[in-house]
Amino acid sequence: MMAAVFRQGKVRFARKWLLMLLLPALAIVSGCSTFKFYTQAIHGQYEIFAHQKSVEKLIADPQTPADLKKQLELVQELRAFAKTELKLPVDGHYRRYADVHRQYVVWNVEAAPEFSLEAKTWWYPLVGSLEYRGYFSERGASNYVACLQKKGWDVYVDGVEAYSTLCWFKDPLLNTFVFRPAPELAEILFHELGHQRVFARGDTDFNEAYATTVGQEGARRWLLARGDKEAYEKYTAAIRRNEQFVRLIQNARERLGKIYGDELDGNGNVKAGKKTRSVSPEQLRAEKQQVFDDLRRDYEKLKKMWDGHAEYDEWFAAELNNAQLNSVAAYYDFVPAFERLLEMNGGDLEKFYQAVERLAEKSKEQRHQQLKMLGTAAPDLPTP
Repeated sequence: MMAAVFRQGKVRFARKWLLMLLLPALAIVSGCSTFKFYTQAIHGQYEIFAHQKSVEKLIADPQTPADLKKQLELVQELRAFAKTELKLPVDGHYRRYADVHRQYVVWNVEAAPEFSLEAKTWWYPLVGSLEYRGYFSERGASNYVACLQKKGWDVYVDGVEAYSTLCWFKDPLLNTFVFRPAPELAEILFHELGHQRVFARGDTDFNEAYATTVGQEGARRWLLARGDKEAYEKYTAAIRRNEQFVRLIQNARERLGKIYGDELDGNGNVKAGKKTRSVSPEQLRAEKQQVFDDLRRDYEKLKKMWDGHAEYDEWFAAELNNAQLNSVAAYYDFVPAFERLLEMNGGDLEKFYQAVERLAEKSKEQRHQQLKMLGTAAPDLPTP
């Protein structure tokens, strides 16, 4: 989920974007666990709002650390570029700054069955079903992970650096991402502002792939406008590596889907197959593990093509499971389709947004079918 320069241990797709609409009234929805979830979410959001400071005042304040002031000035430049060149609704977003005094603002939990890639979903008021559940404390996420694991789910939890409130609030800058290198910070802000322009209710894959496309395209255009050829080349090389990595994950998911007997529903979502294979759980686990072993081996081959780049090592250091692979798919499966749609509109971003808005108005099944057709026109990428 990262951009051209990677902090050790984080990867491009690791930037999960929590889409939360948190109003106090929502805390009264039924269910004790649901009540606790919304209570912690409201409290976490309130803590952020309570500690916000004006970016302009921080820049003018001689007591503001020089490194923070530099990044805040960069954000002002990025906001102006987003508004004038990328046609994004900047409004009052990122005009305030908050330090949450931790590495991540939210921890997202994703889950899938042991023998299926069908993503577990959670329903939220106004935005519909999403494939993740966010906690403002690592302990809260860990407790929920333990609960899901006891029920037999494959679970993946990851730290979140930024999220969008989808125009319900003016999103602030946070210490969790503001110190990112310039190309990364640009991609993050443009990605988030992309969510402000178009959002399809209950469609994580559509929303995230679209915003990823906006973030990457915006960062490329900003670097070119700056005339920073070296940074541009590094950034595009990093995107290329990410695309090759994503292809590895897609291939592994295809193999696993056949092993599990997964099917696609009318919306193109993976669902556990109704017909189960006549094999033992032990054999399924062995076949599943073989796919993961092959994936690790293929990654090592891919790294040899990357001249020492190893930004995905930490991701592979964990014990791989279905939920972890799904976390990649949600952000990148439809990116080639959105890139093709941008190309079909002559690179005109305003026309591109309008085309995406028209897709968002269709049924989930219709938009996914159209994106799959667009994606088939994308060129193949080399893999080991």
